[in-house]
Amino acid sequence: MTQQIPTGARATERHPSTPSLSTADKASLTSGAGDFVTTGLAAAGVPAVTLSDGPHGLRLPKESGDGGQFDLHSAAPATCFPPAVALGSGWDPQLVRRVAGAIAAEASAHGVHVVLGPGINIKRSPLCGRNFEYFSEDPLLTAELGGAMVRGLQEAGVGAALKHYAANNQETDRMRVSADVDERPLREIYLRAFERIVRRDRPWSVMASYNAVNGVPLSENTRLLTDILRTEWGFDGIVMSDWGAVRDRVAALRAGLDLQMPGTGGRTDRDVVAAVDDGDLDESVLDTAVDRLVRFARRAAERRRTDGAPADGRFSAEEHHRLAGEAADRCVVLLKNDTGLLPLDRSSGTVAVIGELARTPRYQGAGSSQVTPTRLDTPLECLRRLADGARVEFAPGYALSGDGDTGGAAADEAVRLAAESDTVVLFAGLAAQDESEGFDRAHIDLPAGQLRLLERVRAVNDRVCVVLSNGGVVRTSPWHETVPAVVEGWLLGQAGGGALARVLFGEVNPSGKLAETIPLRLADCPSHLSFPGEEGRVRYGEGVFVGYRGYDATGREVAFPFGHGLSYTTFAYSGLRAKVSEDGAAVTVTVTVTNTGDRTGREVVQVYSAGPADSEVARPPRELRGFASVSPAPGESREAVVVLARADLAHYSAREGGWRVEGGVHRIDVGSSSRDIRQSAEVVLDGDPSRLPLTGRNSLAEWLRHPVGGPLLARRFARARGGDAGPGAMDDPVMRRFLAGMPLDVISEFPQSPVTPEDVADLAVEADAASHGTSA
Repeated sequence: MTQQIPTGARATERHPSTPSLSTADKASLTSGAGDFVTTGLAAAGVPAVTLSDGPHGLRLPKESGDGGQFDLHSAAPATCFPPAVALGSGWDPQLVRRVAGAIAAEASAHGVHVVLGPGINIKRSPLCGRNFEYFSEDPLLTAELGGAMVRGLQEAGVGAALKHYAANNQETDRMRVSADVDERPLREIYLRAFERIVRRDRPWSVMASYNAVNGVPLSENTRLLTDILRTEWGFDGIVMSDWGAVRDRVAALRAGLDLQMPGTGGRTDRDVVAAVDDGDLDESVLDTAVDRLVRFARRAAERRRTDGAPADGRFSAEEHHRLAGEAADRCVVLLKNDTGLLPLDRSSGTVAVIGELARTPRYQGAGSSQVTPTRLDTPLECLRRLADGARVEFAPGYALSGDGDTGGAAADEAVRLAAESDTVVLFAGLAAQDESEGFDRAHIDLPAGQLRLLERVRAVNDRVCVVLSNGGVVRTSPWHETVPAVVEGWLLGQAGGGALARVLFGEVNPSGKLAETIPLRLADCPSHLSFPGEEGRVRYGEGVFVGYRGYDATGREVAFPFGHGLSYTTFAYSGLRAKVSEDGAAVTVTVTVTNTGDRTGREVVQVYSAGPADSEVARPPRELRGFASVSPAPGESREAVVVLARADLAHYSAREGGWRVEGGVHRIDVGSSSRDIRQSAEVVLDGDPSRLPLTGRNSLAEWLRHPVGGPLLARRFARARGGDAGPGAMDDPVMRRFLAGMPLDVISEFPQSPVTPEDVADLAVEADAASHGTSA
């Protein structure tokens, strides 16, 4: 006799973590109890989890009851580390990991269980107002640095919330816009970093973004939240919404979104209960989300480091400030240094420091990530402190409002000081009102008042170094061609002033490399004509040609290329070797780097690859595949070794629904930037067989390229003309190109075709059998 199991008992059996919860209790767990805290059920042993913004430091939340619902300032001070825009230029995953560990320690001290970060969206356009929160225009670099942030947090017993998933690359209409992206760029550019981090680093949570992808809001996107994230990548954490992103709570649960944030005072909980009661939502869907949330909450409450020790939250604010300074040192990029203007002489002469940004620095972006720093080092103070005999004088020169023009008197004073000084360090950049979360920029120019001041200063002193402070790329052309030195200082956190002083006076040898291209003009950007879209949709028309991939593919000149960054010493590359492993699963790239200058320096060795010349798809001239850093002393040589996984040389085939490595010759480029390639080598890789069976609808070129079908078809052609009896139409190169794109079944219908329709059918059967190791 078959025993009937009640529905409730069946749910309990499948979902043992919530055996006695009512539907209302379960629904309550899937939304926040407040702005930054999840719902806890003490009687069921489910703790509440406290969340905090914190990609580069904690913005400790103020709950609505504290009068802070719309207050973006932190409830308490925390160390403000360099934001992602700066850390990206450090190209140093281990340093990012240490920074994340420090943020985790502060989180534990303040009772925070999960930090809402890192943000790993791709810098599709320099206009994005939130670019300061993101690492790079390249998915590999983004994955390495973002993954290091996840590891650093979670090793210290604090969860990460990987955000903003996915294709969230603009602020304009960000809560509604649909990012319309073809499958290949979606996979290769916009999902790639998420995939690598989810598979390798196992974040506790992923935050679904506001926008839609191809018409479907992320919070309701079953394909992205369940099919790809969970089923394909194996994600086992929770998916939470961005704040206010959910429009249909029931549809979101059904799609795979576990936690709506912030809380809605029970309103949407009641929607979930009603949907279960009415049969519109299978209770097992709710149970699955609750199981994940209970595991998440209990894990967070344990506060266990990966070494098993408790995360006790003890830290030294002074040590964290020193770490913030070390990180900022690593992030400064020396863009230009003609005539050896830098480093400055600390012992003599007069240095005119011009620009309000030297006295009132921008050190972080505006919006939800704002940190109240524990202290703040200004560039002006630090330059004066570090000078040892040199006189450091100051004039503000411009205001941090409007177009930066103070009306004349301040600019006149700055020009007078410049004329009387040996060297000028002019701080230029963007004010907080020029770039922020919530809106995109309209241009990438520096404020007009700053540009006018720079022109006047150049006229009276030819020893000018421009130091930039900006969260998004600014245009440097044409003025960068007329000054001998340019330093990209980004937003460097609370200790950034000291880092800039140390680099300018030579105490630190700069080693930062650009994580994004600086174009000559905004109009040169690959995404320019399709950003930010119109009428609620933005078409990603540049495809995979984002950032340097697009500039390099079109041969467009840039101001400073991706990966560029100078040093106070020089490096030579030699002895490049690229070797495929015996099992074909990896390519080991080895190169020797020699310090040919007179001081120790760090060089980031960048490894790029290019696909076969006859690739089936449009590919950039080169794509970053790995990097390593070496720090040789003067005259010393060191080996840099980068191991490339064969799978990382694949492209995504939308037609086949998966990643494919193309067989043939792959070029390996090694250099100091995407346009400073020092050495190249070639490796030959076996290609992946097609997942799709060959049919008559495949073109002649596709048949001939196929590792199984190609030889079969070639033999059939030879047999049709009597073996080696002489050349046929297929041996005529012009005719072969003419026919290359035609389906084989169309060719089979031509008079005097070397294959008949029956031949094509037989060939397809033979090819399929041979591909699967069976007999036809």
